This record gives sequence, structure tokens and C-alpha cells, in this order.
Amino acid sequence: MNTPGKAQLIEIPLRVLEPPSTNPHFAAIGGEAALARLAERFYYYMDTLPCAARIRAMHPAQLGPVTALFTRYLVEWTGGPRDYSHERGHPRLGQRHQAFAIGQAERDAWLTCMRHALSDVVPDPALRAELEAAFTRVADAVRNDVPHAAHAQHAAAQQPLLAIPRSTPQ
Repeated sequence: MNTPGKAQLIEIPLRVLEPPSTNPHFAAIGGEAALARLAERFYYYMDTLPCAARIRAMHPAQLGPVTALFTRYLVEWTGGPRDYSHERGHPRLGQRHQAFAIGQAERDAWLTCMRHALSDVVPDPALRAELEAAFTRVADAVRNDVPHAAHAQHAAAQQPLLAIPRSTPQ
């Protein structure tokens, strides 16, 4: 009941606002819908290319949930909403893939599937080349077969696609 002369307390749920991303790739690729197509095409190739049989065997029989998760990762990684991290925490790709033997052959098969998917989804050759280079850094960083440069590069898999240099005080 509203009592005259008394202030009424209204609760308003707050949503934490994040700073807008400076990564232009999310918009350039076409947003979440395009990234969902990219994930779907990626898993299509993983499911059908003979060179990908070993990495396909590392995944569950039903790829729907994995595809949805990969889409959320791609959305965040390219500068879109951070739903992946809110749901699953920091990506920590090296740690999440530690249970799987990932060497040069698995890396190459993964990249082959991604290159095909990029060709299907990203018509701009310059954007496709940028994304391919970034995916290559991520694929290198996830390798766990031998100590290699990925230890120095592991941040490539943990950071957004576009790293903005921090300014240093003069």
C-alpha cells in the first residue's frame, strides 16, 4: 500500500556492465550468427575429413553441445559478449585440453578443419587471413606433446583475438 508522504523502496536488479570491446573481429565476421555457422562448419569438417579422424575421436558422439560451447568461446574471443567466461570461467585452453594428446598432427588436422570452415563463412580474404593466423597461434599454444614455444605463446590462446598494447607512463 502506498502511504502518502513516505518514500517507496523499489529494488532494481543491476547488471554488471563491461567495457565495450576494442576487438573489431566480432562485428567484422558478422556477429554471433556467423560465428555459430563457423563452429558448425568446423565440426562438419572434423566429422567428415579423414585427416581429422583422430581429433574427432577426442570429442563426444553428439557434437551439438560442443558446437554451442565453441560458438560461445568464439563470440567472446572475437570481442563479443563474454558469456563463455561468465559460464565456464577463464578459458585456460591449455589446461582444458591437457587430457588429450595434441601434437603436430592433431594441430594440423584442427587447422585444416578451421581453414575449410573459414573459407565457407568468411568471404573477406584479409579477415580470413587474420583469423587464420590467430587460430594458428591458438592451435600452437594448445599443443602438449613436447616442450615448445607454446609456453611463451600460451597467452595467445588465453587472450582475445586482438591484444591492445598497454600504454606505459612516460
